Amino acid sequence: MSGERVRVGDLSLRRTISAVFQGLGLSAEDAVEGADVLVMTDLRGVDSHGANMLRSYVQQFRDGILNPSPHWRVVADFPATSTIDADRALSITLGRQFMNMAMEKARSLGVGVVTVSNSGHLGAVGHFAMIAAEEDMVGVCMTASSGGVGVVPTFGAEPRLGANPMSLAAPAGEEAPLLMDVSASIPIANKVQLLREAGLPVPGGWISDASGTPIMEPVAAPEPGSYYHLPLGSTREMGSHKGYALSLIPEVLATLLSGAQPAMQTLHNGMKGYFAAYDISKFTDLEQFKANMDSMLRTLRETRPAPGHDRVLYPGLLEHEKEKERRANGIPMDRDLFHWFTGIAEELSVPPLETTNEL
Repeated sequence: MSGERVRVGDLSLRRTISAVFQGLGLSAEDAVEGADVLVMTDLRGVDSHGANMLRSYVQQFRDGILNPSPHWRVVADFPATSTIDADRALSITLGRQFMNMAMEKARSLGVGVVTVSNSGHLGAVGHFAMIAAEEDMVGVCMTASSGGVGVVPTFGAEPRLGANPMSLAAPAGEEAPLLMDVSASIPIANKVQLLREAGLPVPGGWISDASGTPIMEPVAAPEPGSYYHLPLGSTREMGSHKGYALSLIPEVLATLLSGAQPAMQTLHNGMKGYFAAYDISKFTDLEQFKANMDSMLRTLRETRPAPGHDRVLYPGLLEHEKEKERRANGIPMDRDLFHWFTGIAEELSVPPLETTNEL
């Protein structure tokens, strides 16, 4: 292979990831669901949380951090809410079930909420919010860290928080659905690592030095442990106190409501999740809601762009377009990751990835 990246078909990627999961001891059902989350994430262009994450998951299963055969249980159950202990399951394999539980409650009461503790990585939380949007509901999903407290609070000299991503998805009529998926920190952990592996600089305002002082100029990606991540806003003058405050929303709604402690107090106690569904028909007329969504999203999309820009996007539009393009032409993958897939496929005797073409 001569290029730096290749393209792989989504069906081939789905097949191989599912087989790898089963080779690690997961059930066929969980393996298929986990593969679907990673492939859909890549199709939508969120490469940091797609197939790239499988390397980490394999290591966590082999280290005993994740449980391939979890017996998750309902700790508390009420008409509108449930609390789950996930028994160290990889959450991407169970997230659909949790959102389905929230939607079932919402169909009866208008709103359903499920909180989860003692779980593994939830991946791109927007994937689970979209499950509700595809069922004509507003979906909300967020997660709080298990132990990766790499984000400093504003004015802080040591980390206390994770990236703590939050998502919201809502259906439209003719427009692509609204899909917001953002973290409360500027970078997520593996983006700095990916820049380091690629030999690329870290943009100014992403990280602080080891004393907590924001680094506001581009620098070579430093070694892990020698820097911290900054909240959205980077500095107090630029609004980092807002990003810091936003990061506490998942700590309250995902961590504390699930009966767990934040990672800043108890490290490595599992990730926490929050799944909420709002049945639009219990609030207003569904078709009118979609028409109003179309009007709002179209107004945003048709906003006159500033000089030097081609168009204005709304959250979810680019992901919608990328999904169409990547389904047709394949998913771009770094050669190093492709080689890793080749190795793990040989090791576990599972079908290898098939390329569509090089980039």
